[in-house]
Amino acid sequence: MGRCFSAEQISLAGKTFSQAEKMAGSYFHIGPAEWKRRRYDVKTLAFLKEHEIREGAFAHLCKYQLRKEPEAQSEGLHFYRICLQDGRILDAVERAHSFIRLPPLLLYVAAHELVHVVRFEQGEGNFDAAEEEKQDEEETVHRITRNLLKPVTDTDLNLVLDCFSSRYRIGDLVQ
Repeated sequence: MGRCFSAEQISLAGKTFSQAEKMAGSYFHIGPAEWKRRRYDVKTLAFLKEHEIREGAFAHLCKYQLRKEPEAQSEGLHFYRICLQDGRILDAVERAHSFIRLPPLLLYVAAHELVHVVRFEQGEGNFDAAEEEKQDEEETVHRITRNLLKPVTDTDLNLVLDCFSSRYRIGDLVQ
């Protein structure tokens, strides 16, 4: 297992996801009650299962399904897990020295992953798409995330947006 977030960094991640959820809610016109119907959770590296750990991404999204009967044809209940890759995020901050700060990078990652969740839940994106379509989805999500974050854009967030643009993989989708 790689480097994990400290207790302080885990707390920051929690606050950041709350902020990103409010921003995504405002952008997509989703109220707090509707967010409760969107089933997702966020885990940091210390709490991830082996198949949830990925190299090359700051986070990735897993989709889990629960069927009452194994042979059932219906999708059943599902939820998404946003798997933060702590070491990769911390390495990016360290490599960029004083240019990239953890809070704006986490905000971008949180907003990006929540945009995926919303798009999949609304049927605007296909979690099970072919690889080529997933690349298109990433570009769409990146564009939406930039627009969603515009109201809070400052120098630090602009650096994140410039450094980790669509040329870099922010996340992965895994089922």
